[in-house]
Amino acid sequence: MNRPLDLRHVASLALRDLIELAHLPDFDRVHDQISRVRGCTRPVQLVGTTQTLDATTNTVLRSYSTADEPTGRLLTACGNRRSSRCPACSRVYAADTYHLIKAGLSGGKDVAETVRDHPRAFVTLTAPSFGPVHNCKTDHAGKLRSCRCGAHHAEDDPALGTPLTPAAYDYTGAVLWNAHAGQLWARFTTYLRRALAERLGMTQKALNAALRVSFAKVAEYQKRGLVHFHAVIRFDGPDGHTTPPPAWATFDALSAAVGLAVKRARLTVESDAIGERVIAWGGRFKVDPISALGDGELTDAKVAGYVAKYATKNAEGAGTVDRSLRCSHCAGRGYQYGPDGFRDLCGQCEGTGQSEPLADLPVHSHVRQMIRTAWALGHLPEFADLKLWKWAHMLGFRGHFSSKSRRYSTTLGALRDVRRAWRTEQARPAGAPETSEETTLVLSHWQYLASGYSPGEELIAAQVRHDITQARDMAERVKTEGEVWR
Repeated sequence: MNRPLDLRHVASLALRDLIELAHLPDFDRVHDQISRVRGCTRPVQLVGTTQTLDATTNTVLRSYSTADEPTGRLLTACGNRRSSRCPACSRVYAADTYHLIKAGLSGGKDVAETVRDHPRAFVTLTAPSFGPVHNCKTDHAGKLRSCRCGAHHAEDDPALGTPLTPAAYDYTGAVLWNAHAGQLWARFTTYLRRALAERLGMTQKALNAALRVSFAKVAEYQKRGLVHFHAVIRFDGPDGHTTPPPAWATFDALSAAVGLAVKRARLTVESDAIGERVIAWGGRFKVDPISALGDGELTDAKVAGYVAKYATKNAEGAGTVDRSLRCSHCAGRGYQYGPDGFRDLCGQCEGTGQSEPLADLPVHSHVRQMIRTAWALGHLPEFADLKLWKWAHMLGFRGHFSSKSRRYSTTLGALRDVRRAWRTEQARPAGAPETSEETTLVLSHWQYLASGYSPGEELIAAQVRHDITQARDMAERVKTEGEVWR
């Protein structure tokens, strides 16, 4: 008979929990669960059962219950794309995004390999100026030029992107631009097709019958707190990636159409408080060709790598916080309805609607002012539908960080399904008969328990993350040394 462990002499709760886990009869299974989620920062804990039945005989082929686990629950990865929240899951998201973009550029994942011969461009669209800011520019020779303030800023200078004259900076315009950036992108894609038809001297109906424009885009924050978009735009034939575009659909036509669409895409915002504002793109944009043979400056792999890197970023690049600032009790409204049906000030935030005082945020004054402006605009009746108080920590941006047209390439969901099927096959016991969705029925019952690790599991997860990082660094070192020797 095993005696219970006496760990009263162990001061550390984490170490005490780790010792208890190590003495479990099936400790390897505990380590295996944490390894499977790759040391996810905050995994989801589930309890429940699942059974796989033969659809014709109703015979149980496989069954699983968390009651059989050493800890009594199952860990699943949180799946957060943001590297600031979960580096482990964000790397998986970045890898999926890389394959999604790469497939749309060079084929694979059910995309025809002939797409590499289609006209393709890497487009960058930026926001307009809302006032001069500190910057770090170089001349054609790469020599550092002085800022308008007279100083030479280093690349890590916190002053970069902040206004030269904060009192004259158009914070209202900046926040409203972020809030409408997603809509402006949608309008840009519409005007791109119109501009292309105009340049080619044909109607939109005729253009749509002969040509399909596919794209994938990702948003990135500039240091001044405004988003800009990187997009891959590709010309296809009328049936998508399986057919070549017409000979007259060239990169030059695409580049010219982007220029016209940038100038013409407009949104008008009206408000009694701030007047009329026009939301438009900035004058600085880039349209670069993507090399088909891999010998140009922008290759398929490089572009896919750029987009994948941007996809896991959030607003932290602009120096803001990565958490919502609205009070969870009143959802940012500042009030709650009492038993009598009347509004009462929220006792948690004392009527501010904020989870923490904006004045106490550890951010630059420029970022804090954008947050304050978003919060104030969000409570104006004419901007109520924007819910800017919900997106204040994002400096007003409320769109999707990444999106694509329907027929650009595969989907993130399809990539996850392939990975899930592979894991299911790996977990199938040796000698067990193969099954398919047509001949089996899966009955599952799952319940959310909590998020995160126990103190001892957190130590194991830290070691798993360390091992993964070491292996990745070693692989990069070997790859670099191999390229040097070649």
